[in-house]
Amino acid sequence: MSFGQGGSQWSPGGSRTPWDDQWSSSSNQTPDWAAMAEQSESRNRRRRLLMIVGGALATVGIGAAVAFSVVNADGGSTTASGPNSDLPATTDIPSASTKTDPSFEPTTAPPPLDPKDFISSSGKDKAPISPDILFPGSQMTTEDDSVYRKGPTASTTDCASAVQGTLDKVLNSNDCTRVMRVTYYRGDVAVTAGVALFNTEAQAEKVKAEADKKSLVTSLSGDGVPTFCRTTICYTTTNSYGRYAYFTVTGFTNGKDATKKDKAVFTTGDALAKFTFEQIHRRGQAQASAAANGQ
Repeated sequence: MSFGQGGSQWSPGGSRTPWDDQWSSSSNQTPDWAAMAEQSESRNRRRRLLMIVGGALATVGIGAAVAFSVVNADGGSTTASGPNSDLPATTDIPSASTKTDPSFEPTTAPPPLDPKDFISSSGKDKAPISPDILFPGSQMTTEDDSVYRKGPTASTTDCASAVQGTLDKVLNSNDCTRVMRVTYYRGDVAVTAGVALFNTEAQAEKVKAEADKKSLVTSLSGDGVPTFCRTTICYTTTNSYGRYAYFTVTGFTNGKDATKKDKAVFTTGDALAKFTFEQIHRRGQAQASAAANGQ
């Protein structure tokens, strides 16, 4: 079983003509054709003149209307008495195509902070730590809703004193700075997790690689938990995550040897190994969140 790195083992829109008005009421009177022709020509000249004048006035009227609409469109005075030359040149009238929308520099949200970065070295992993901070509360509840009571806790800077077998040499050779332990129990099954701290992730990974079947954390008894896994066969796990190397040892409190048929033993050991990994990861998340918020 692996959480982080490592594994387990047993020991994790009609008109008229122009001359109609010249006839008299007497029918035998001869018309003066020359006078009538002259009068007709005079009328025609007047008509042409009126048409020319009228056309010019109409043109002026249209120009004024255009000026009026242009001036209004430009938002200025609504009086259209000025000549057409007062209109702005075409190039002076703003075109809709010349309008520009405001531009903004493209921005990219910074990537989220990686929680693992905060628990991979002692230089960034600055939050307080203790067995009760890493393992808070009075119990552990697993995914299948099994509840384990929390037993004794311990912490020491003398790493070798919290382990047994070959683990003491592995910890010491990789500059272990502290070992914290906690025990949980349910019925006659008990499990102890041992968390070893190092200055770097590389050191913790090396410890995981170098540990063997005889590298064991020493079970922690007390507070109603009898001594276990000291002289009997027990299930053990070894893993590392960030600058932490963690181990579990699970067995019976009644002195019975554990076997692969004892499901309660290895599910308990794997549950605490996973819980330990999650707690270390939460520690990284808390510190990453604090750093992102400028705390």
